[in-house]
Amino acid sequence: MKKKIFVFLPDGVGLRNFALTAFKNIGENRDFDIIYWNNTPFSITEKLGFKEIKIQDTTLHPFTTVYTRARKRMELNFYDKKFKETVYNTYNFPHSYFGIKNVFKSVMVDTLTFFGSNTKGIQFVRERIKKAERTTTKYQHCKKQLQEHKPDFVFCTNQRPTQAISPILAAQDLGIPTGTFIFSWDNLPKAMTLVETDYYFVWSQHMKKELLTYSPYVDESQVFVTGTPQFESHFDKSLLQTKETFFENHRLDINTKYICFSGDDIVTSPLDQFYLEDLAISVRELNNQGYSLGIIYRKCPVDFTDRYESVLKKYKDVIVSIDPLWTPVGTSWNEIMPTKEDFALQANVCEHTEFVANIASSMVFDFVAHNKSCLFFDYEQPQLKKGIRDIGQNYKYIHFRSMPTNEAALWIKDKTMLTQKVKDILDGKASSVADGKKWFEIIVGERPIDASQKIWDSIDFILK
Repeated sequence: MKKKIFVFLPDGVGLRNFALTAFKNIGENRDFDIIYWNNTPFSITEKLGFKEIKIQDTTLHPFTTVYTRARKRMELNFYDKKFKETVYNTYNFPHSYFGIKNVFKSVMVDTLTFFGSNTKGIQFVRERIKKAERTTTKYQHCKKQLQEHKPDFVFCTNQRPTQAISPILAAQDLGIPTGTFIFSWDNLPKAMTLVETDYYFVWSQHMKKELLTYSPYVDESQVFVTGTPQFESHFDKSLLQTKETFFENHRLDINTKYICFSGDDIVTSPLDQFYLEDLAISVRELNNQGYSLGIIYRKCPVDFTDRYESVLKKYKDVIVSIDPLWTPVGTSWNEIMPTKEDFALQANVCEHTEFVANIASSMVFDFVAHNKSCLFFDYEQPQLKKGIRDIGQNYKYIHFRSMPTNEAALWIKDKTMLTQKVKDILDGKASSVADGKKWFEIIVGERPIDASQKIWDSIDFILK
């Protein structure tokens, strides 16, 4: 009999890896019955034709957001003390004190954090979250669905959302084995593991070590190193267009060499538009020296601001926008859904541009998969003032310590260096590809093309 697998989508971020890749086809070819347990507003059946069961109840316990916010702060405080650091607390976002409700929640979070930033306190809050979520109507709703459909395994595509907690608890209380995929390369040191499952799927040995370090309640036998489907498309040659076709489709000049500027969200890089402007000024300078250069600006899919518009207009002679092919199905950042077409678009942008420039983005890995360098901006803008986040903070984060050498990316620490560095990359005098590949292997693993296959191998092993 076929084993029934619930691929659980607590929010939209898991769609990209587990609904729009070959993941489902690989599982079905191995005789698994795959059903998407869908907590998102995106209709899997309507848009993709896949089997789904919609979770209609999205109720959280009133104290869950308090406890989960407190847990994050408590864990980050604990990491700072345990590892003699100061960096972990920089992952925190400021509290909101607008309105009585927010004041009450923020004071509760602060109180729990002050008294509970230790092993016992963290354990207390973890248990309170579970106790609270088991009392919700959503927990009962999910439990009923599980009892009706009887899956053999629940695979959670993202360990971060509070919306994932009660469905996973419902499955565990019914004796159904559960697993979660660690979604992003920076999630573990940021204390973003809210979902506690029976098994964990991580990208690499490096991430496995992080998981065991930051989640001492996890045993090594529960962890499977699989890679991530996120990068599989970069190794699928069938997605690549010829340079001529790609340039024609996007009205690019075939005689121009393009640099990709990949935009960041406003939290990571609040002054991002000015770095794009700096690159445009350098491109103009080099064009005056006889080069024929342009910039492809790929916006961050979840950036809803208009902060780039004046730069795009001012430098339209050198900047072309090619927007990601994502679709909004709601108003929040996790309701902007990727499409299959964007996999091909992103792969072709990587393939047909000279290198990528950005602030602290994981696009470094997308480009090195195409043997292209990444240039990181690491200098302050004159527009920086109190209340605006300095982008230099990004490079101090724990996940950047995974770089094997400083040459795994090219650095611009002074704006006056930018034009010469761009020239050196184009002339073959500067490259981050060799060490970038070593960094890619540390973070993503040795066989990125096999990630979906390895996840199914692991599920098969667990069920046997």
